[in-house]
Formats: sequence, C-alpha cells, structure tokens
Amino acid sequence: MNDNADSSSRPAARAPLTLRMHPDDNVAIVANDGGLPAGTVLADGLVLREAVPQGHKVALRDLAEGEAVLRYRVPIGYALQPLPAGSWVNERRLQMPAARELEGLPMATVRPAPVEPLEGFTFEGYRNADGSVGTRNLLAITTTVQCVAGVVDHAARRIREELLPLYPNVDGVVALEHGYGCGVAIDAPDAIIPIRTVRNLALNPNFGGEVLVVSLGCEKLQPARLLPPGSFPIHDGRDPQSGPDTVCLQDDAHVGFMSMIDDIVERAKPHLARLDARRRETIPASALVVGVQCGGSDAFSGVTANPAVGFAADLLVRAGATVMFSENTEVRDAVEQLTSRAATPEVADAIVRELGWYDRYLDRGRVDRSANTTPGNKAGGLSNITEKAMGSIIKSGSSAISHVLPPGEKLRADQRGLVFAATPASDFICGTLQLAAGMNLHVFTTGRGTPYGLAQCPVIKVATRSDLARRWHDLMDVNAGRIADGEQTLEEAGWAMFRLMLEVASGRKTWAEHWKLHNALVLFNPAPVT
Repeated sequence: MNDNADSSSRPAARAPLTLRMHPDDNVAIVANDGGLPAGTVLADGLVLREAVPQGHKVALRDLAEGEAVLRYRVPIGYALQPLPAGSWVNERRLQMPAARELEGLPMATVRPAPVEPLEGFTFEGYRNADGSVGTRNLLAITTTVQCVAGVVDHAARRIREELLPLYPNVDGVVALEHGYGCGVAIDAPDAIIPIRTVRNLALNPNFGGEVLVVSLGCEKLQPARLLPPGSFPIHDGRDPQSGPDTVCLQDDAHVGFMSMIDDIVERAKPHLARLDARRRETIPASALVVGVQCGGSDAFSGVTANPAVGFAADLLVRAGATVMFSENTEVRDAVEQLTSRAATPEVADAIVRELGWYDRYLDRGRVDRSANTTPGNKAGGLSNITEKAMGSIIKSGSSAISHVLPPGEKLRADQRGLVFAATPASDFICGTLQLAAGMNLHVFTTGRGTPYGLAQCPVIKVATRSDLARRWHDLMDVNAGRIADGEQTLEEAGWAMFRLMLEVASGRKTWAEHWKLHNALVLFNPAPVT
C-alpha cells in the first residue's frame, strides 16, 4: 500500500543540499531534514550566514532592498532589507507582489506540442447506466436538511453492522450529511450552488445510480427540488417521474426514533441488493475522472509531489481521461499561466469570470489574498500566496485547459481532458465540489501532513518529503520525497503514480480507505465525522 515510503530506518546524514527551480532564480530551498546550521558550506562554496530550516529559502547572491526575489523564475516578493548571500529569506523579509489584474491577460496563446495518445491502459471498474464509471461500489444515503443528520448517521451504522456482511460486493455505505436545507435564504441568487452540489453528490459515479433520500418533511429543500423527477435513474420499476426513493421522518407511519431507523434500514435493502449484483469489468483508462488537490503544503510541494502529479495528469489526458484541478485561491496569482493555456478564448474568458467572482467575494468579506497562506505553509517555507501558487499550479501538468466548471456543477460526458473546476482551496470543500463534479479518484499531496480522506472515492495521499513519509508511514501512499533525495526522477515518479491510479481504481485500497478516516462527508463543515 505504501510503495515508496520506508519507515524501517532513518537515513544517514547527507551533505548539505539545496534545490533551485530555475537557473535564473536567486534563491534556493534547503532540502536537508532538520535544515542546516549557520556556517554550513554549500556545494558551490556559499556559506550560510544563519540557520535555515528545511524547505526555507537561502539567498544565492546579495539581494538589494526592493530587489525581486525569484523562485520558479517568478518574482515571489521584494526584499524589505538588504539580504546578503547566505541569508535566510522568509516571509518577514519579503513584500508580497500585487495581484495580477484580470485585464490584458494572454488568452489561449500557448499551444502544447502534439503528443501521442496513450492506448491500451485499463482498470477494473463499475459501469453505470448513464455511461459513467465507478471505482467503488457504495450505497449513498443523501439528506435534504441538516435536521436528519443524527438519524441518518445512526441508520448508516446499523446498515454497516447488520446488512453489509450480507452484501459482500458492496464496498460501504456513505451518509451524505450537510448543514443546509432549512433556515437559510434558499432562493437567494447564489443558493443554486449548494443545492446543485448536494444534488450532484448523490449522483457521483461511485454510487451506481442508486438514490436513497432521507427528508424531515417540513424543510425548504424538498426532495423534489433537490432531485427533480427525471434528473436521476430509477432502478426499482417505479415511474421515472415519481421522484426519489424517500424516507420522510415526519410521516405518520413513524412512531418513535427506532421506527425511523428501521424504515431507513429496510429501504436500503433493495438498493444494496442491486449494488451487490454488480461486478467489476475491464474499462479503458479514459473513464477515469481524477481530481487533484494539495493541502498542508510546503516548499517541497512545488518541487516533488505536485510536479509528479502534473506529469501523471499529462499521461491521464493522453489516455483520454479527465483531470480536474481547482483551488481558486491558489491559482489566482498564476492567472496568466491559466489563461494562456486555455484551449480557446472562450475557455480563457471563463477562467477570468470565475477568478473575478473570487476577487469580488474577497472584497465583500473585507479580506485579501494574503489570508490564504497558513502558519503551517510558512513553517514549511512558503512565504506568501504568490510562491504557493507557483507550486500549486504545477500539479495541473502542461496540457491545454479544455473546460471550466463552476462550483457544484457536474461534468458532462463530452467535457474531457484538463478541466479547471473553480472551487475554494479549503481541503474538504474542494473535495466535496470535485465529488459533485463526478470525480471517481482523488490525488492529494501534502508537505506538512493532514489525515484528509473522503468516504465517497479513493484518495491517494502523496508526501512531498521523505521525513513526512517515514513519520506518517501508515497515512501516505506515495513518497515523492524520493525525487528530492535523488532516488527517483520526476518522470519515474509520474509513471509510477499513473500506474498506481489504475490499481487503486481497480479496487486496491488506499490508506485513507484502510483506516476509514471519514464515515461521512459533512458538506461545508471541515470537521471530520468519525
């Protein structure tokens, strides 16, 4: 399961090592575990003037006050004071650059070189009636309102304990709980976003088209509004216009708490029986819908894990698959890279539209983009959102951006290739929206570490550093730190990740699934449900 992480022993001390992303960069990051002390002599003879933590930047030459500090050949800040060669360059010594305006951008100007299609790659998945493909075979119980969450959680536990052993081909049951549905301005202009998110979550390919809904009865978000007749498949012989299979807790038939639970458990049985009859079959890799995301990022994210994911993303696109990258807050400072890579001017316009909405959202909240970089990001060497964005966007690879998806919308069958799914950067909100879009496999990179996981689809966790992979050996599936250690090339890591995706899509469990970190996803609430 943890192919590339070896926790058996700690590595021997190695010579001082720094990593520079581009020959024009005037800073490099320290790669050694624990950082390097003052007085350390680097390979080129440069002497550190002060201790520099792992992942943090060191000035490679004298930098004048106000001079641009270059990493990725991009100004990530301006020196607030003279920084002699060998100095520690951190967020307290840098002025963050102003955000790029959303006007005068290069629009669809980059044409990636033609590449040969990748053919013959397959995985073992579940075909659905609507043409989508699942990588897992799960029963989902969706809810119309937050008031029923406790009842559904109790019912889901009973289903796991009492029914799942009788249906061995069903991988699990997921309660799609959320904090919406009543007590909110449900007809407000942007209310469509959470409504379509909850709706499309229930239609994720890993649920096999089986829809079981639990409603309170008096909520604003009625079942017919959440899942209008004809918007979802009917597998039980009922009239397609009859609406979803729904348990309403306020029905007169329910006398007490246990009768509600018994009803949900009983109604789950035919859904479980149909799911249990399904079998995996050989599917082309083009049926994969892979979401990529990073969280708990550090300076190594843009050096090891994210570039490896980007290489694998290019392979997936060549194989005809769909790759979604997201996180408005973490691509905004690289907007010109996005618009220039757009397949058409219309796609570029859509990128500007979504990021412009994000700018206005920040303005309404009276915050600016500097709020994104967390204390953990800074401890890991990321000085500001500009530097973070340069490392984040790399995981999208180099393919042309073929489509832009607003938050909560579901991908159409014809929307393949590299897709920008416009979502916030918060880990669970981004993951939720990618699931609603139709994601059936997730890749999540981390440098500082996070126990993030999703119950709805497999999550491949990628460590940016070998130290993290060793310490969290039973949480990380891939150690991309081997790239920085010189044990693996970027290309080797990318191909290994691509092949691992096919294995995981075929049923191999990831650590996130193994530990069952999350029995349910709480929409718009990052606290895990255990």
